[in-house]
Amino acid sequence: MQGIIVIKCGGSTMDQLPHEFFGAIAKLQEEGKQLVIVHGGGPAINSMLDQVQITPQFVNGLRVTCEDTLRVVEMVLCGSINKALVRRLTQAGAKAWGVSGIDGQTLLAEKTAKPLGWVGEITKADTTIPKAILNQGFVPVIAPLAVSADATQSYNINADVAAGAIAAALSAEKLIMVTDVPGIMRPQADGTKAVVEQTSTGEIKEMIAAKIITGGMIPKVQAALDALNQGVEQVVICRGNASDLVSVCNGEAVGTTVTMNVNQAL
Repeated sequence: MQGIIVIKCGGSTMDQLPHEFFGAIAKLQEEGKQLVIVHGGGPAINSMLDQVQITPQFVNGLRVTCEDTLRVVEMVLCGSINKALVRRLTQAGAKAWGVSGIDGQTLLAEKTAKPLGWVGEITKADTTIPKAILNQGFVPVIAPLAVSADATQSYNINADVAAGAIAAALSAEKLIMVTDVPGIMRPQADGTKAVVEQTSTGEIKEMIAAKIITGGMIPKVQAALDALNQGVEQVVICRGNASDLVSVCNGEAVGTTVTMNVNQAL
């Protein structure tokens, strides 16, 4: 299956996505684009943890997922967030179908060696469910959870990593990472920051080492590198407004485009 575009919507951007964003998805779907959405939900998870009086814990910016937290993560990601996205897409005229990485063992994982509890490292991404949904004319909306090979344990998965793995397994032509910033930002001599419009895997590693890329952008670009190394043609990091989304899906330069080498981005 060719021409698939995977769109990753971060939890921090979820409430900021305008109706026009979902309308753009509907328009692109009507035009024949094959779209897959992978979503996060960090702020909503934190809100629910607060309601049930569980204090969120993080190690180097990554969520520690104990058994109680995992139950909340499953409830929020597979329930309220996933269905809210499906509902908003449907209201905008798109055809959407919500699932998680657990369904059909779409995402298989093993427990990470890092001290993060029930957080998984993806070992395999299966395309059967996403392709079946696409073939029925729907947009798959996928929550980033995974399951063990014997189906005895579910795992919390970083949404950037999940999107990259799914994009690679689908041989997607493009992975779009929707964020709350215009792209990778590089400091300028006058103290301002400018968007890095085009970059490559080698330059990404240099920017991480130089601390130009920091914080929450690091897992995004690492997932981008993994996706590119597994065959995704390009990754675009951009804001989640409708015009940017349509432009990127139609091959126009918006945000930061990351490819294996700079010549491919030009």
